Amino acid sequence: MSESAAARRLGILLSGRGSNFLAIADAVAAGRIPNAEIALVAANRGEAPGIAAARSRGLPAEVVEAKGRGRAAHDAEMVERLHAHGVELVCLAGYMRLLSPSFVQAFPNHILNIHPSLLPAFPGLDAQRQALEYGALVSGCTVHFVDDQLDHGVIVLQRTVEVLPADDEAALSARILEQEHLAYPEAIARVLSGKYRIAGRRYVAAPAERS
Repeated sequence: MSESAAARRLGILLSGRGSNFLAIADAVAAGRIPNAEIALVAANRGEAPGIAAARSRGLPAEVVEAKGRGRAAHDAEMVERLHAHGVELVCLAGYMRLLSPSFVQAFPNHILNIHPSLLPAFPGLDAQRQALEYGALVSGCTVHFVDDQLDHGVIVLQRTVEVLPADDEAALSARILEQEHLAYPEAIARVLSGKYRIAGRRYVAAPAERS
């Protein structure tokens, strides 16, 4: 493989089961995220099931334990691990920590997150419950760049999910998760293509990417 065709290296951060990580890994393996490879899967909790899943697939997987450590020290070590593996794009996949400004600055406009609502509606925890309690008729998921504010960065892609009258939090969450597994790989492929620009708070696709 020539240098110009070298696979782009992804770093996946997770705290739990890592279902979005598995969707990304499947998409990479199937070629739906062209010219990409997972360089590192990392967790802030040693018991995170996603780490075992990564190792079972033969992917590099490491734990940077957060318990009992300050955010700055933990984030500095995580950034060091990501750089050591040559990571170019960081993908948060159920990573339950707010990144420090120094972490964000280490990968400017190269950190993605997925959130189970149509941002800017219902940021933070329990977004599906927030949508139900508010009486929203439509919810969904958002893939966005990460900045130094919670669930705030420029939006790359959104998918909608109708909120049904009979929905409870579990039912709505399950349907949103199905769309997350489609949206995240698509958004990663868009960002890796480089065929976009950011204008203010807008992600603007190059003409060839528009459908």
